[in-house]
Amino acid sequence: MSEPKGVKRTLPHKPSPRNVAVTPLSTDYQSDPVDPYPLMAPAPTLVPAAGSGPQGGSADPRNIPVSGPPATADMPEAPAPPSAPIPLVHSTRSDHSRDHKPLRIAHLYPSLLNVAGDGGNLIAIQRRAQWRGIPVDIVAVEKGETPDFRKFDIVLFHGGQDVEMAVAAADFALKAPSLRVAVDEGVVVFAVCAGLQLLGHRYVSSAGEEMLGAGILDLETRAGPQRFMQHAACAVTIDGVTETVVGFENHSGLTELGPGAEPFGRVIAGAGNNGRDGLEGARSGNVFATYLHGPCLPKNPWLTDQLIRIAVGRAEGVRPQRVVLAVLNDELEERAHSVALAKAMANRGRRTALEPARLVRGQKKGS
Repeated sequence: MSEPKGVKRTLPHKPSPRNVAVTPLSTDYQSDPVDPYPLMAPAPTLVPAAGSGPQGGSADPRNIPVSGPPATADMPEAPAPPSAPIPLVHSTRSDHSRDHKPLRIAHLYPSLLNVAGDGGNLIAIQRRAQWRGIPVDIVAVEKGETPDFRKFDIVLFHGGQDVEMAVAAADFALKAPSLRVAVDEGVVVFAVCAGLQLLGHRYVSSAGEEMLGAGILDLETRAGPQRFMQHAACAVTIDGVTETVVGFENHSGLTELGPGAEPFGRVIAGAGNNGRDGLEGARSGNVFATYLHGPCLPKNPWLTDQLIRIAVGRAEGVRPQRVVLAVLNDELEERAHSVALAKAMANRGRRTALEPARLVRGQKKGS
C-alpha cells in the first residue's frame, strides 16, 4: 500500500554505536591519539550466527587476521539488543538480505596526518556501515609499514602540514607501488589535502623543496603566496547523480590537473584547487581526492554512502550500481550540512584567506 501524498515517512533513529555488532579490530590497529568515539565491546548476542566466514575455503585476497580488544572493567554495560534487527545492505543480485563480507579499511599515517580532524572521515564510514549491519575492519598503516593494499576495500589518506607531509612523502614512496596495483584493481581511495597532493606527481613547498608523489592522479601542486582558508562547497557527480558537498578548505597549494584526471567537483563557493579555474580536487576511477576538511564525510552522508556502496560492490564482486544501501535517518547530518553550506554561501565571492607573506609575528607590516 502506498503512503498518502504529503506524508513523510519517518525513519527510525540510528542505534547507538554500542548497540551495533562490531567486528573486532585487527591487533595491529592503533587508535588515533584522541578518539571521542572509542569502539565499545560488541554484544555477543548481536553477532550474526549464519553467513559468517569464508565460503568453500576459497582464498579471499582481503583476508587479514583479526582479534578483538579485551573488555575493560570501567566499560559501561551494553544495553539490551534492539527488538528490531539491524538493517542490512541489499544487493540486487539476490532477492533477500544476507550477511556481507567485512569492509577492510586502511588508514594511512593516522598519528602523523591528523591535524584537521580528518580522522572523522574514518568514523563516518565505520558507523554508517555498521548501522546497516556491515562489519568493518580497520588497520592503521604507519611509517615503515608496506602492506598489500589489494587486501583492503577503502584507503584513507588525510591532510597535514609541510613538515609532516615531508616525512610521509619519503615513506610513501615505498607504499606507492602496492597502492598503484590496488587502485588498478578498483580499491576505493579517499584523500584529503596532503593526501591529494601526494597522490599526484609532485608537490613543491614554499621553500622550494620537491616532494615526489605516487603519480596515481595526474596533477601537480606548488605552494602559493596565499592561504585559502574558508568554508567551501562544490558540486560532485557520481554515477550520474550530482549533489552538493561541503567542507572547510585550509591550504596554500596551487593544484593543476593534467588530462588524465577529472575534478572531484565544480566550485560553488570557495577557492578550490587554485582559486582560478573553478575546479575542486581530483578523481580517477575509484580514487576521490579533495581539499575539503571539516571533517568532510560526517557532513556529507550522500558522499560517504557512495564510497561505501562502491567498496561493498568490490567486496561482493558485483557492480556498484547493483548495490542498494538501507536508508538511514540523516536528520542530524543534513542539519550539519545545511549549516556548513550556509556559511560557505555567505562568504561566496569574498576572500577570507590570509596572506602569510604580509604577516610578521601576528602584525601586518606597516601597522
